[in-house]
Amino acid sequence: MNYIGSKLSLLQFLEESIDKVAGKDCRTFCDLFAGTGAVGLHFKKKGYKVIANDIQFYSYALNRHYIGNHKPLKFSGLVKDIPNLEEVNVTDRAVVVCDHLSDLQGTEGFIFNNYCLGGTNLSAEPRQYFSDDNGKKCDAIRQKIESWKKTDLLNDDEYYFLLTTLLESIDKYANTAAVYGAFLKKLKKSAQKSIVLTPAMLTINDQEHLVFNKDVNSLAKEIEGDILYLDPPYNQRQYATNYHLLETIAKYDNPEIHGKTGLREYSAQKSLYCSRKEVKSAFKDLILSAKAKYIFLSYNNEGLMSAGDVKEIMSLRGKYGFFTKEYGRFKADKSEKRNYKSNRTTEYLHYVVCNS
Repeated sequence: MNYIGSKLSLLQFLEESIDKVAGKDCRTFCDLFAGTGAVGLHFKKKGYKVIANDIQFYSYALNRHYIGNHKPLKFSGLVKDIPNLEEVNVTDRAVVVCDHLSDLQGTEGFIFNNYCLGGTNLSAEPRQYFSDDNGKKCDAIRQKIESWKKTDLLNDDEYYFLLTTLLESIDKYANTAAVYGAFLKKLKKSAQKSIVLTPAMLTINDQEHLVFNKDVNSLAKEIEGDILYLDPPYNQRQYATNYHLLETIAKYDNPEIHGKTGLREYSAQKSLYCSRKEVKSAFKDLILSAKAKYIFLSYNNEGLMSAGDVKEIMSLRGKYGFFTKEYGRFKADKSEKRNYKSNRTTEYLHYVVCNS
């Protein structure tokens, strides 16, 4: 999934830098602005117990699977609903379930009626986030997943696996440049293809992990761990608006929407870290509240807080330092020829070794 602020290309840099400071004796890794879960998953694979959190529900769903799930998924409740599933090896059942969902007949539900041209062409705000067929298929799949859950045919682990699979799969067929702040006027080639569910990867291990969907500053007062990794928004663009459609698919709560993009209400999900006036106060509260041996902050050179701001606040907890790495800029609107200061930015990994 194309995701603003994704650290996929920086995972080696993060791991090497964190190891230099924290060593190898830490057991718990807390990722409280988890996004798509890429960083938490990397450290889960390294054997850490991971505590993940994000205020966006679609992000919670992704992390509930990628971080929370760590045992094989049996789908025992679907044996009567899907022919021959009982005869399939447990390790292969996810593929069979996803194929079953991919083969469903589409239905005209909330996504088709509000985000596809066929459902909105007579309205004041025509939208084309998906092709008509993919919008209908998305509705059918999402409704079936919810029906299975409500009738206890899915447990929580299986439910969030299927939600993750749908979110990641439908995103590949979205008629956008990258994010959901706008849609393209004409269906691009990838959006014209019919959606096929690709099962989300499952990482199995013996650790019990925790995943939350809470305000980060509140949660920091409730949990503790060896390493606290923070990757807050850097600028004033809210994730709630850039990924509102994934939020609606994840919740499937038929929200009231408005405007050209069909935006849902998101006031409760606005991040203080996107506010120039509020970010320093929020960050200071977070750092002073955190219960960790080591705190790391990913932040680039164009963020709302300066490097001096970060040093001033993090130094309140102990010995401060930082690492840097240049990397390619994420461009969510290439087609609009937006003028960027540079094609590359500098990623800072600030850290503090907390006083006991």
